[in-house]
Amino acid sequence: MYLVGIAGGSGSGKTTFAKKVIHHVSDPDVILLSQDSYYLSAPPTDLTVHGEFNFDHPDAFDWPLMRDHLKRLKAGERVAIPVYDFKTSRRLSETHLVGPCKTIVMEGIYTLWDACIRELFDIKVYLNVDSDIRFIRRLHRDVRERGRTLDSIIRQYYDTVRPMHHEFLDPTRQYADLIVGEETDIAAETLAARVQQMASQARAATVQEESFI
Repeated sequence: MYLVGIAGGSGSGKTTFAKKVIHHVSDPDVILLSQDSYYLSAPPTDLTVHGEFNFDHPDAFDWPLMRDHLKRLKAGERVAIPVYDFKTSRRLSETHLVGPCKTIVMEGIYTLWDACIRELFDIKVYLNVDSDIRFIRRLHRDVRERGRTLDSIIRQYYDTVRPMHHEFLDPTRQYADLIVGEETDIAAETLAARVQQMASQARAATVQEESFI
């Protein structure tokens, strides 16, 4: 099984880019996974800023669970992925099953941050988009989809999003095999071709293994 990691700042278009790739591949064995599913319901209390949780710090994520799930998926197992509700900033009691599959495309701000997880990825991608574009995209998304107010979005951006991006997120760009700018269509088609090749290789390997049984 192959893993593709897509990282980038909040509002850089990671989910859109990942969906473009999967659309071009058009293979049921290629699955999209979001790092957002692994947010902790309550980040460590020492991460609070002005009394609010810092969801843009790496420690806001459940890294042990993420590592365990990706290792098991890589081994061809099935795992129960958490469901996170952004409106309440909490995990729900429900989960959804993922795997076994041939290829997983995982997107998230800190997809390339953890060394153990980076080693699992066969391809690592970083979306490098200007901060003003990322902020505008984030603003529209959080108002429409997450029930946030304009004031809360601006406050969070200056309190946590911007400083965490510079301190923790942007440095992960050095680990990427492919850095993509704002125009993602050609890059998505190029990556999709490679993902399609990997899915075909994984399928062929499965057939070969079954022939020996």
